[in-house]
Amino acid sequence: MHTPLVARCLRGLEAVVASEVLGSGLGAVTDLRHREVHFRSHRFTPPLRTADDVFLLAAQCPDIGTTRQRLHELTELVHLADTDHLLSLRHSSLRHSAATSARGITGIDVSASFLGRRTFTRYDAEDVVGQALARRLGVPYHSRRTGTAPPPGSCGWRLTLDGTRATLMLRLDDRPLHRRAYKQRTIPGTLHPPLAAAMATLADIRPGHAVLDPCCGAGTLLIEAALAQPDARFHGFDLSADAVTAARANAGELPVAIRRSDAGRLPLPDDSVDRVLCNPPWGTQAHARGLLATAPSRWWTELRRVLAPEGTAVLLLPDREDLTTAIRHRFTPVRVQRLRLSGAQPFLVHLALAGPQRSRGCKQRVVA
Repeated sequence: MHTPLVARCLRGLEAVVASEVLGSGLGAVTDLRHREVHFRSHRFTPPLRTADDVFLLAAQCPDIGTTRQRLHELTELVHLADTDHLLSLRHSSLRHSAATSARGITGIDVSASFLGRRTFTRYDAEDVVGQALARRLGVPYHSRRTGTAPPPGSCGWRLTLDGTRATLMLRLDDRPLHRRAYKQRTIPGTLHPPLAAAMATLADIRPGHAVLDPCCGAGTLLIEAALAQPDARFHGFDLSADAVTAARANAGELPVAIRRSDAGRLPLPDDSVDRVLCNPPWGTQAHARGLLATAPSRWWTELRRVLAPEGTAVLLLPDREDLTTAIRHRFTPVRVQRLRLSGAQPFLVHLALAGPQRSRGCKQRVVA
């Protein structure tokens, strides 16, 4: 039997997640929506690394509109859902069981989101659906209004309203996929792990490749890349001693070498790197330090120096001006994708070195 599933992801990564679904043999993609990839699968493993989370599709009905007077109509989703079957599927998919009730759960929580302006809050929608689910299942409902995390044993439900339809989903695992077990330490500006996994996928890292992150922070990009292709060589540098400590702790036994160095003067030979993965310190949470603080262009100069002639770079850039700077330093955009991340709209950019050999065979792709 092929079960209908929904992968939630960052806005702009829907196609990347769909490619992972197809490439891993999980099943057939049936629809792409705002931050969602719908697919059917006969199995629930391996987990999707580029998705924020994966859910069992429980029920759908028309969107209730923008006014709070119609909130009660969301209970129709609960009536439509085959909760016993859904919980049975979820229970069989978990790697371990901590069942403390007849259905293997001690409570429920609901997380909601919607598109467009409404006269109700996400918490209003969550409470309507959560209370209806609690009554049906005979377990407590844990509201998110207070910001308190649900207790262990609670299973998570997701509600979305996209202007056309209301969708109810049940989280497949016991915690969101974006919470990585390796993430023992963090620093300001740490990259979202599914986005890091997507960047590693786009980089097309091969066995034996030398992979560089010149501003590695807590090491998320290199770790995701090493998990995907452990037969490459990974080098991370950061000027912050705290970042180096965090990255080494997170990387553990993975083949990732982390050292302290200024990204404006990397201790690497010319043309020695096949792939660059980086979230440069041009954003609001992480700022340029060292040589880059006074001469930001050195970052691009060093990148060009160490990158091999056929090498490529996958970067997260905060705005169009940074992309213009890359082109000015003789990089050619192969792919440009706008994302939505924590209220910002950065660009996911795949770059090749500009030059006669490359410009003739390089097919550019720009995604709005």
